[in-house]
Amino acid sequence: MKKIILLFILLPILDLYILIKASQTMGFGVTVVLIILTGIAGYYLAKTEGRLVIRNINNAMSQGNIPGNEILTGFSILIGGFLLLLPGIVTDIIGITMVLPGTRNFYKEYIRRKIERMINKGYTRIMIRW
Repeated sequence: MKKIILLFILLPILDLYILIKASQTMGFGVTVVLIILTGIAGYYLAKTEGRLVIRNINNAMSQGNIPGNEILTGFSILIGGFLLLLPGIVTDIIGITMVLPGTRNFYKEYIRRKIERMINKGYTRIMIRW
């Protein structure tokens, strides 16, 4: 929990610093256009990938399988899409890597290991109600 709070404090500061430097180097207008374009591109990329994940979840469930991997994929796309909508170069880089299929596996594996550790340590209870 402390790491997440630290991340939410440091990431905007780092993004702001890099945006200021980029604005000084490329110009304010170019930086603003770049931020807007990455937001638009991120929206469409997340929307396209998200639809594919929903289709994969439905296929897995119709075959009687638990769509665990698909849910992790969807979670990565959701977080990545959110990060792409935030103004900032660092959040855009992280967001793009979370949405693109080739690089998203790194985040999925990290999330999966975190969940397994939480379950093994007894921090998490999974309840299924019928």
